[in-house]
Amino acid sequence: METKRDNTEEKILEAAKNVFVTKGMDGARMQEIADEAGINKALLHYYFRSKERLFEAIFGEIIKFAFPKITGIISSDEPVTTKIEQIIDAYTSLLINHPFIPAFILKELNRDPSGIFKLITKYGFKPESVWGKLEEAMDKGEIVRMDPRHLIINIVSMCVFPFAARPILNYVIFKENKEALAAFYAERADVVKQFVINALVVRK
Repeated sequence: METKRDNTEEKILEAAKNVFVTKGMDGARMQEIADEAGINKALLHYYFRSKERLFEAIFGEIIKFAFPKITGIISSDEPVTTKIEQIIDAYTSLLINHPFIPAFILKELNRDPSGIFKLITKYGFKPESVWGKLEEAMDKGEIVRMDPRHLIINIVSMCVFPFAARPILNYVIFKENKEALAAFYAERADVVKQFVINALVVRK
């Protein structure tokens, strides 16, 4: 019985993810999610009483996984370059496992950014702590001085853009060769780490 419940819940979450990514929060309908999952609407409401709960169940879990992990990396005693490499690994791994995230978040940020921000805040991510650690490393001469906000945006952009632009990469660059595209994503973290560290390390 428990296995059946788990399977049904997994089907609902996968269906909701597909509908949310395609239609966005406003455009998604519970009936459409039920149809996508192959169940009736009453059963969907039994598992998740509202669209908002479904939204948080899907994307809350992803944010809960991603942001505390990054916060933990930032607060560790590792050298700042090691922290940056670990953050790039974490982001890239997250996007490989959940490639739909960039398209969905961009859609939701254009619709109403407050929902995404509330989820991020709920799980304790504080960007100020990131800026502070980077400023400390700059003051110590461990990395070159620059606006830490630009540094974070540069890192996130290099990690996220290849996934946000997946259709372009797939059709234009890799000619629908799924194996070649997967290999590209697999090596992406190492390429970004090498680029960022080379740009940041103070040459003495």
